[in-house]
Amino acid sequence: MTPRFAGRALAIALLTVFSAAALAATPAPPPTRVAVVTDTLHGVPIEDPYRWLEDKDSPETRDWVKAQMSFTQAQLARVPGRDEVLAVLARHGKVDTRTQPTVRGRRLFFMARAANQQQSVLMMRETADSPDVVLVDPNPSSPDGNTSVALLNVSRDGKLLAYGLRKGGEDEVELKLFDVDKRADVGETLPRARYQGVSIDRQNKGFWYGRWSREGTRVYFHRLGDAPAKDAVMFGDGLGPEEIPNARMSPNGRWLLLSVSKGSASDDTRLYLKNLDSNGPLVTVADTLKCALSFDMAGDELVIETNLRAPNRHVFVAEARRPQPAYWKEVVPESPDAVIEDVTPVGGRLYVTVLKDVTSRLRVYSLDGTAGGEVPLPDLGSVSAVAGEWEGREGFFTFSSFHRPPTIYRYDTASGNAAPWWRSSDPFDPNAFEVRQFSIHSTNGAKVPFFVVQRKGTAFDGTNKVLMSGYGGFNLNQRPTFSRFVAAWLELGGVYVSTNLRGGSEFGDAWHKGGMLANKQNTFDDFLNVTQWVLTRGYCMRQSLAIRGGSNGGLLVGAAMTQRPDLYGAVICRAPLLDMLRYHRFLVARFWVPEYGSAENAEQFDWLRGYSPYQRVRSGVKYPSVLFVTGDSDTRVDPLHARKMAALMQSVGGENPVLLHYDVSTGHTAGKGVDSSMQDEADELQFLRWRLGMVAVP
Repeated sequence: MTPRFAGRALAIALLTVFSAAALAATPAPPPTRVAVVTDTLHGVPIEDPYRWLEDKDSPETRDWVKAQMSFTQAQLARVPGRDEVLAVLARHGKVDTRTQPTVRGRRLFFMARAANQQQSVLMMRETADSPDVVLVDPNPSSPDGNTSVALLNVSRDGKLLAYGLRKGGEDEVELKLFDVDKRADVGETLPRARYQGVSIDRQNKGFWYGRWSREGTRVYFHRLGDAPAKDAVMFGDGLGPEEIPNARMSPNGRWLLLSVSKGSASDDTRLYLKNLDSNGPLVTVADTLKCALSFDMAGDELVIETNLRAPNRHVFVAEARRPQPAYWKEVVPESPDAVIEDVTPVGGRLYVTVLKDVTSRLRVYSLDGTAGGEVPLPDLGSVSAVAGEWEGREGFFTFSSFHRPPTIYRYDTASGNAAPWWRSSDPFDPNAFEVRQFSIHSTNGAKVPFFVVQRKGTAFDGTNKVLMSGYGGFNLNQRPTFSRFVAAWLELGGVYVSTNLRGGSEFGDAWHKGGMLANKQNTFDDFLNVTQWVLTRGYCMRQSLAIRGGSNGGLLVGAAMTQRPDLYGAVICRAPLLDMLRYHRFLVARFWVPEYGSAENAEQFDWLRGYSPYQRVRSGVKYPSVLFVTGDSDTRVDPLHARKMAALMQSVGGENPVLLHYDVSTGHTAGKGVDSSMQDEADELQFLRWRLGMVAVP
């Protein structure tokens, strides 16, 4: 045996001994009552032993949740080093943060949080270089730190804004208006609901908004001073519950832009336009094209982004008085090797963000289609859409990467010069780490890329602790962006792998369709094949490999651990979809049927049953350690998935713990204060350090 491999073998042997000591026996979890309910779907009996846990509010469920959380906290309390982990998280959490500004004339509006604050504050600058002005601060009125504010819309003149007040992480908000000059609420409050597309009219006399209900989303107009109950439906009557209308006013205030999308599908959008100057009729822009469509306006010109006959998307312009497809003129052609993500009219030009090899580019075009080159970026990473006004002279964009905390750049549209307007104060050292991109060939020969982030000098001797993540769904991509959690994991000695799976938008429509509906198994195959690469390249042993995913990513890691439980040492499954035969019955999940399908359809039932994690759990299988993370305030993915799956996996036994981290104030999206969020992240990191053998547990 050569010295190199002898040393590696010794290291692995020592790691195995240490891991055995670290993975001390876990007590049995609280018992869960079994009450089997059998459904017959398309002639197939489907047993559900924990249907009763779907009722979140029953006293028995509440007692069960309380017992589970107490058990989880007791196990995590055994793991040493929590203070160290919290200190690392604080280095990246107790820092100033800022969002990209919304530009209204000279005024800039944004969210910002100082290092000592729990929640972000709605703020303004009179000019880009003037001092910050506090408008709405939720911190004094939120003793638990879990009330947050979101900027929804600002009027054309920058004098009136709409904001949402949210409790915990739920999607519902109270909608409020604020007089910027008076620095005070107007007194208008719309009750807690799921709102979208808030747009203030040009006279500041009212606003359009979309509001979701089980019967379907409708667009309303609220006139200031009226009771919200009097708000009339102005668009959406007759639409089905799976159709989502949206309305917004053009930047110059002359036009109302309306769209209708069908569920989560991006290939069935309808567009309409209304002249507000003349109070003209609703004009159809496109309603039969059966493609993805989005539009904005540059003055009185429509700017239309679409995948019509272009899976990587292209951009058209058209006069508002003749908006139909026959009059569209292509100004940004489809690129064979890059996907258009967004187009924004700023400073008399079109700024097009594209994704090439899963990293961002920012390209410039004139309205007549003349190419103006690219905006230089500091590294390979992710850039946001440019914020600014068509008549303005400057724009703002944000750049970050796995190892680079975000910077907001101020861009002079005349000179083409960009300079930092705000930099994160996060002390993460990008020079200490390296980002490398690899790819493997997966099912059907698909080339699947992924990023590996590691400390420089990391050896491939099998002793590393690796955390993998992925998403692969809903035409969303996983670009290189900065994360407090990932930064802490890297500083604690881990290696991070971010995967780009079919089902996302990394490579256009074909990539999305290759991982949805009947092709969903491709997403899981891609992830499993990257897993095999990590293990065979000597990054780590199986017991030192963890996976983490949330929402659709929770489904991903749930499928991975039930299909190949032998590949992983630990799993963090956050806000997951897991019972895919019943998911569409709860909350807003019917909007996702175009992505996954429905068990009510016989053909779709077959493929859903084939991968649904809840239906794949078997007795006698050695599953990895699992931490399910969810909470009562998740009003998007019902927490019943995590409750039922935790009970089921605990019931099959095994030496590895199955824990449920259940917070009564946690939702699907961020909403908790910094301290509470860091405590939750510390729980996840402690779970990983324990189950991957990074610390010895008594």
